Amino acid sequence: MTSSLGNTLVALTVLLVAAKAMGELFERLGQPAVIGELLVGVVLGNLHLAGLDVAEPLRASPVFEAVAGIGLVLLLFEVGLESSVGQMLGVGRAAFRVAALGVIAPMALGCLVVHCYRPELPIAGVLFVAATLAATSVGITARVYKDLGAVDRVESRIVLGAAVIDDVMGLVVLATVQGMVAAAAGGNDLQLGELAVIVGKAVLFLVGAIVLGSRIAPRLFRAASILRVRGMLLVTALAICFLTSWLAGAAGLSPIVGAFAAGLVLDEVHFRDFASHGTRSLADEARPLSTVLVPLFFVRMGLGFDLRALAHTDVLGLAALLCAAAIVGKQLCGFGVRDPAVDRLAIGVGMIPRGEVGLIVADAGRRMTLGGRPVIDDAIFSAVVLVVLVTTLIAPPLVKKTLQRQQEKTPCPIHP
Repeated sequence: MTSSLGNTLVALTVLLVAAKAMGELFERLGQPAVIGELLVGVVLGNLHLAGLDVAEPLRASPVFEAVAGIGLVLLLFEVGLESSVGQMLGVGRAAFRVAALGVIAPMALGCLVVHCYRPELPIAGVLFVAATLAATSVGITARVYKDLGAVDRVESRIVLGAAVIDDVMGLVVLATVQGMVAAAAGGNDLQLGELAVIVGKAVLFLVGAIVLGSRIAPRLFRAASILRVRGMLLVTALAICFLTSWLAGAAGLSPIVGAFAAGLVLDEVHFRDFASHGTRSLADEARPLSTVLVPLFFVRMGLGFDLRALAHTDVLGLAALLCAAAIVGKQLCGFGVRDPAVDRLAIGVGMIPRGEVGLIVADAGRRMTLGGRPVIDDAIFSAVVLVVLVTTLIAPPLVKKTLQRQQEKTPCPIHP
């Protein structure tokens, strides 16, 4: 065994054990496990302040980079699996209005904050920071509703449906901003027609992947079910996921757009031919793999947070203003509900947590360069991480309080 491989294996062992232990601790404290996993990276990334520089070899490791990247693809694949085309179409116009306002309002407030606080930042950087405020973490909100036994409430269904639509809109926004950065890096301004092409490409890819995938996936799984070798369900699903992710990248979009689309089209009905084999559901089959790889992505995110940023009032000031924009912006989305019997405050509070989605967008901005400099520098990235931490930590108790306030009310149906 080479020294490099041995060191990588030891590092992955420590990271996995630490991430799962911290995730367990935070779940016992009533918080999402992602916070604990993120903090593991924060601690490791700042041990150099104590004279222990263990993070630099991790940052420079192509193996760790690749493994964390696959974890990100699997994360978006799982988000897609937890949603469905029927669910997105069936949540009604109320959820769509909430989702649209939940993207537009935080982004507009975020642009205003960043432009005023960092006027020297190019427009692409401003939009990247604003985009981190757009999407809502479906997983965190769904977990809170499930724990409270409130999944069937009208407010809960609207929030969960809107959060799913938010994810789609967020991916389109990400693809658009990335296109703007790529155009600017080439010394060109992105024209309105080119912007329309980028947005159209993202939408067409998602729609095309969903339409074609819905037709092709059943045939692929039916053919794969003929083979009796163990694990064919998972292998077939991952092959679709990875291929669709590659196609998204080849189309000039982020690979996570393809991963999300792949998960979205895979319905349980496609796997019925595997039932006779005694195979578990795809979600159960994929869970062990994502349990190992997804936490490594969040650890890598935490490595980029510099604790010394907390000593700078400008970073703390930007984080505070972005937190305000993130929270207020999501409260405004409650006005997308027209039925007076539905609690708009509960809708807005349920849309607050950013969780993994904000980190994904921020990481994409940190990796893209414009004029030889990252679109999102370390100070801005640290401010965004603080926003994600704050919104993710405050959301569960606020959701619990607003829903408990509504326990004795019987909401009326949503009017078209």
